[in-house]
Amino acid sequence: MEDQINTEVSEHLEFKNRIDVSELQEAVHNIKQQLKKVIVGQKDMMDLLIVALLANGHVLIEGVPGVAKTITAKLLSKTMDVDFSRIQFTPDLMPSDILGTSVFNAKTSDFEFKKGPIFSSMILIDEINRAPAKTQAALFEVMEEKQVTIDGETYKMKEPFIVLATQNPIEQEGTYRLPEAQLDRFLFKINIEYPTADEELEIIIREQALVNADKIEKIEAIITGEKIEQYRALVNQINLEDNLLKYIANIVVNTRSNSFLYLGASPRASIAILKASKAFAAIEGRDFVTPEDIKRAAIPVLQHRVIVTPEREMEGLSSKQIIEQIIEAVEIPR
Repeated sequence: MEDQINTEVSEHLEFKNRIDVSELQEAVHNIKQQLKKVIVGQKDMMDLLIVALLANGHVLIEGVPGVAKTITAKLLSKTMDVDFSRIQFTPDLMPSDILGTSVFNAKTSDFEFKKGPIFSSMILIDEINRAPAKTQAALFEVMEEKQVTIDGETYKMKEPFIVLATQNPIEQEGTYRLPEAQLDRFLFKINIEYPTADEELEIIIREQALVNADKIEKIEAIITGEKIEQYRALVNQINLEDNLLKYIANIVVNTRSNSFLYLGASPRASIAILKASKAFAAIEGRDFVTPEDIKRAAIPVLQHRVIVTPEREMEGLSSKQIIEQIIEAVEIPR
């Protein structure tokens, strides 16, 4: 009898979410398991890509050649039953090569709009800094407003719509630096590091075992576009208390008054941290945001939106280190 009473009490005291995120959490776990069939390590990159997907944001992936930037983006698209386009940016690429162009139809004696590769749900832009400024600028409207305006006509993108772009931070010859307005449209910037010695060995072992098999064929589709839309709506309902909203604002405002930074973050960064922290909470199975979720979101959201002063840059300080200092200096709400 006493055991039964104790069981009833423990069940009563057991914490339950107001919003059920168990299905979302299971889907995220299954996506990660699919990616791990091919990708070794890179846990943070996987988490950030999935969070960006749930937070309805675009991602800039930066890393030296050969660290699985492109393959990871392609694998992520394979885990979803959505349309996928890959665009290789080159110096001679024109805006019409991305957006599409009007073509004269002799049968109807009229012009018809032929959609470009941007009209897809998931877009992989490889080497985004290889194309000139006019081609990069063609992405401004579609990344922010999810629409394209051609010849006075507006064409809406089909949801879900996410852009994953890659760039090489080392090689500068034949590249065009992304302007701040372009960078600000990316929810996250993910910096990919080299694998550890153990991870490097695992990569070689897996490649040896493949023989003639195609690694991408191992990946199965886990979720549909409709499910992603449902999960995004669920993430928007995640609770975030007023004192945590103030915490986000304080972090972002401090980037504007920091003497080490030439340019601080815009209000778009505050909104990005808000959305990303909710998604981080959801993939951890919670319906509420904690200060740790905000800290986890702050660096990938802010590091590409601020500019370090030339003096501090010459001293070897990076934007990530300065943002870490700002986060440590801002008081955590109790």
